[in-house]
Amino acid sequence: MRNSAIKKFWITWSNWEYWPLWAANIPLVIIVAWFALRARRPFFFSAVNPSIETGGMWGESKFNILKRIPSSHIPPTIFVKQGTDFQLLTDRMKEVGLTDWPIIAKPDVGERGLLVTKIKDEVHLKEYASTNQLDFLLQGFVDMPLELAVLCHRMPDSDHVAVTSICVKETLKVTGDGQSTIHQLMELNDRASLQIERFEQEKPALIAQVLPEGQTIELEPIGNHCRGTMFLNGNHHIDPPLAQAFEAVLLQMDGIHYGRFDLKCQSIEHLRSTGEFKAVEFNGIGAEPAHIYDPQYPLWKKFRDVYRHWKVIYQIYKIQAAKNIAPMSLNEGIERLKTYAAYKKSLSNP
Repeated sequence: MRNSAIKKFWITWSNWEYWPLWAANIPLVIIVAWFALRARRPFFFSAVNPSIETGGMWGESKFNILKRIPSSHIPPTIFVKQGTDFQLLTDRMKEVGLTDWPIIAKPDVGERGLLVTKIKDEVHLKEYASTNQLDFLLQGFVDMPLELAVLCHRMPDSDHVAVTSICVKETLKVTGDGQSTIHQLMELNDRASLQIERFEQEKPALIAQVLPEGQTIELEPIGNHCRGTMFLNGNHHIDPPLAQAFEAVLLQMDGIHYGRFDLKCQSIEHLRSTGEFKAVEFNGIGAEPAHIYDPQYPLWKKFRDVYRHWKVIYQIYKIQAAKNIAPMSLNEGIERLKTYAAYKKSLSNP
């Protein structure tokens, strides 16, 4: 047990992508503070996406954002108010075509994959609804082979959309050797080993299985960094045809100028040539250029790219300010922070 704890400590602190949020975000706080001083507004960023609560920095409704994306680019999705009668819930699912399992359930307000769950059947859905006392979304499971996080923006006085970050996601998988259990295979992989404790609680029967030699199994379908997904730098894919695919969508999203599409598609080539993708989420100002989590990406470049993206946010704010689009006041921002902090605390202490 002691060796396991030492190993976890070493993996965490020797790889930036696993640093605790408070440590990894110290440079971010300094960068945001610098631009806030220049703007003379602590919450200047909220004016960048006036259609999203706080601009998408915290506490925003995922459903409110998804409604602004063309329906052709999102899977069937419904909003479920806490305490909704289960029969009404299932009737609503049928109305929008949510009839095939599995589906995805996620909090309407949340971050970093918190309580995002792949629901296998109606019994599982009833358990999720009764266990988690919150407003949540139900969303069709998008069965496409490639998952990306694409960060883009447009200036309020321009119809040109720029793509500035592409992250290619590789979900957590292991390959069998015909002898070892999945638990043992996970121990041999640094990334997977950090997920063992969670799997012991959530999927003990799965990790006790022995995989046949050469068989690969996806352990975690949710493409979130906190769940073991590897984020890879895909910026070499950025070109004008790819940017045009997102231009066609972002220009239809009124009051939104900056953010990241978390999406699935058939392939980069198919996305580039057809513009077809399904966005499972869109994250506003709080969205990171996710390519920086590539394990091979140098630390100095990570913070350089974060600075460059916040410079873009500041530039958009300046244009918005010239149009008399005001950000949140100090009091409003503090109140929203308090409300969001209380909400997060309620999730961790139901």
